[in-house]
Amino acid sequence: MRSGCLAVLGVMTFCVCAATVVEEGILHLNKGNFKKALRENKELLVHFYIPMTADGQKVSEIFQEAATELQGSEVRFAMVDTVQEKELAKDLNATAPPFIRLYLSGDEHNPVPCPVPKTSSSILTWLKRRAGSPTDIITDNIQSDDLLVAGFFKELNATYIQVFYEAAVDLPDLTFTLTQNDDVISKYGLVDDNIVLVLKKSRLMQAYRMRPETTKEELILFITVFQMEPVTEYTGETASQILSSPILYHALLFISKSSPDYEKIYDAFNRSAAAFRLKILFVLVNVDESRNGRVMEYFRVRDFEAPLVRIVNLTDHVTYHLPSLTLDVETISGFCQDFLNGSAKPKLQSEPVPEGWEQEPVKQLVGSTLEKVAFHPNNTVFVLFYLPYSPQSRAVFPLWEELAEAFKDQENVVIARIDASANDINMSMHRQYPSLCLFPALYAERVVVYNGKHKLNNLVKFVHKEMEKAKKERVKEDEDRRKYMDALRAEEAKKDNRSKEEL
Repeated sequence: MRSGCLAVLGVMTFCVCAATVVEEGILHLNKGNFKKALRENKELLVHFYIPMTADGQKVSEIFQEAATELQGSEVRFAMVDTVQEKELAKDLNATAPPFIRLYLSGDEHNPVPCPVPKTSSSILTWLKRRAGSPTDIITDNIQSDDLLVAGFFKELNATYIQVFYEAAVDLPDLTFTLTQNDDVISKYGLVDDNIVLVLKKSRLMQAYRMRPETTKEELILFITVFQMEPVTEYTGETASQILSSPILYHALLFISKSSPDYEKIYDAFNRSAAAFRLKILFVLVNVDESRNGRVMEYFRVRDFEAPLVRIVNLTDHVTYHLPSLTLDVETISGFCQDFLNGSAKPKLQSEPVPEGWEQEPVKQLVGSTLEKVAFHPNNTVFVLFYLPYSPQSRAVFPLWEELAEAFKDQENVVIARIDASANDINMSMHRQYPSLCLFPALYAERVVVYNGKHKLNNLVKFVHKEMEKAKKERVKEDEDRRKYMDALRAEEAKKDNRSKEEL
């Protein structure tokens, strides 16, 4: 299938003439033939794709399968390469999702967006439902091996039945049924009508009582939320479901599933999730899973920092960090409520630079000053990476003040600290916080992690030892730099001589 898709894409790359090219029942359109295709086809389903991308190829394969199944129908399938046909895509405002659109009766300005399909049957179901009516899904059989959305309505002419069916059109990957059988609905202990049930393997997940003012968007939100468990683990299979959820606030638990505290923390996270359904989507990220590296990189979470909880607002992609080492129901729920109330503090790339920080014995660094200070080639810099809410971190503060006092007369030694929970740190210490890291006075950007006792004498000896080692390395660095500069000057001199000779 993949090789067949690539072959089709290769043909489309060269399809730039005004004539309409047809392959496997699909029209390959460009700026020269798009309007002609609109005129000739009452229903034109167009996939605007970006070639040679994983998502694009997957949808293209699904699209081609659907086209094969619907050959000979009134719906004509077509594809547009948005890379080759940038001008056409721009004219049709097709540079952003949705990338599958149905054009009706030659109207190029009001296409009907098609939901992103998971399978070819998704496209077929969507086309069938949008052309049908609620009566098409009436049945008394609401048994299902998988997920089923069942509507119970005594009156079929009620306005909310149309809302129910419109939701079915927009969710073609789910099975929808309508029933008027009292025995069917009473099986689940419900006696009223105008109810929508989400069933999983015939088990009731949630019931929703519709009102005349219920909107399609409200119903879709309910269905998409309650088709999922309270906590969804992030995997390759669930990623698209999570990212396409209409809930734009996501709480993520980063945790090792092999951790001895996993069951206890997961239970607290799961119980918290139940209280925030329809408001916050709860997601578990297993830091032991190597395939989760991308999501961990996006949130700048290192495996040794787990367990921790973050909330991300997908409308502005601002992230919030739970400032606690205690992950129980009360703490997690309180954090989520603070977020919804607007009182939670966002996790910034860098805190503001503190006023007068350079005059303090212990320099308070932030994200924007860390690398500039730590990697200064003429200073030895000892940095305490800490979590302000950690008792273990706070216990080091007095010792760090003593260390600063011990080196107060050495201008080339800087004692500093940085709040690791409030600033993005683009380096890994490969250990838990608090982390004590020394940056030697070298041109090379090098970090030495201190693993000794938290005693003043031990720290002072460690700094002196690393400074002596760095001095020897600095001699070699200086010699290498001198040789490099001499070679550079010699090359420049040769160029000048050649230029003079040419003149």
